Amino acid sequence: MIKEFDEETDIEFDEIGDDEEAGGSFEHYRFVADKGQTFIRVDKYITAHMEKTSRHRIQLAIGAGYVLVNEKVVKANYMVKPGDIITIVLPYKRKGCEVKPENIPLDIVYEDDDLMVINKPAGLVVHPGHGHYSGTLINALAFHLGISQDEDAPDDRMGVLVHRIDKNTSGLLLIAKNEESQLFLAKQFFDHTIERKYVALVWGNLKEDSGTITGHIARDPNNRMKFKVYPDGSTGKHAITHYKVLERFGFTTLVECVLETGRTHQIRVHMDYIGHPLFNDDRYGGDKIVKGTLYNKFKKFIENCFEMMPRHALHAKTLGFVHPTTKKNLLFANEIPSDLKSVIEKWRNYMAVR
Repeated sequence: MIKEFDEETDIEFDEIGDDEEAGGSFEHYRFVADKGQTFIRVDKYITAHMEKTSRHRIQLAIGAGYVLVNEKVVKANYMVKPGDIITIVLPYKRKGCEVKPENIPLDIVYEDDDLMVINKPAGLVVHPGHGHYSGTLINALAFHLGISQDEDAPDDRMGVLVHRIDKNTSGLLLIAKNEESQLFLAKQFFDHTIERKYVALVWGNLKEDSGTITGHIARDPNNRMKFKVYPDGSTGKHAITHYKVLERFGFTTLVECVLETGRTHQIRVHMDYIGHPLFNDDRYGGDKIVKGTLYNKFKKFIENCFEMMPRHALHAKTLGFVHPTTKKNLLFANEIPSDLKSVIEKWRNYMAVR
């Protein structure tokens, strides 16, 4: 079954209305065993208290380290005692929906029985919803995996998005093909052990060659389509972005960004917060001249750049993780797409003749 999985990282907020602050990508549970509780295996105890979750999924979650008893990881055969405090964090399993398979070409970087790594082009919506009920990555996955069913279908095959990137961000996406892989891979995102590097073109000339941006991120109360930084930590989720300058173009800078945490629109919000919004980011003010001159020649140059790349300048270039079955470290990297590459080259030429 094709299912959707909301990782708290790169939620495609343009296409869905999920409030990450209301529940995020993981469901949290807490149980306290009654004083009269008889000894019972922890997997059986949890299954009895979470009727809509199968014992198999609970056992997988225990094996992956999602279940704690009295703040310690336990095995499935742990015997629950009176007064035990059981806490559970599970990757959110959104209720299935009918998915129409569509023969949409996929740029598959890697695939085996457990997972897929896909190079998503900018402009491709990740999943159906809010005006995009066809032509999405989920529709393409349904065709590729040979799955056509509704939410009640017995086939439990899955094409699970372990994380997301925005519609207009290009780059690498990780997809789990079974429940075991979903739980194993999602735990790496939960623990922030996934390696992810992005390339971004931002406005302005950064003062330092490298740096770290720290600041809680939450929705902007004045514009629910945006997020903002709350530096005092009064609300939102803790977020850390590391950046390194790759190339300077005077009025813009090419940077590499490494996510230590994963929050919705994190790079876009953090770069805007320090005064360097992404080039042509219409959500965070990068779709106008932020730095530069007022001469018509420069304005025309920027307009040409925007026409060449009608989306924000962000690409998910590197993705590294531990394979759920082999337990080997895998690292994937791809080329910068042609639209962003063309704009970068245009800035190089512009600086060469100034």
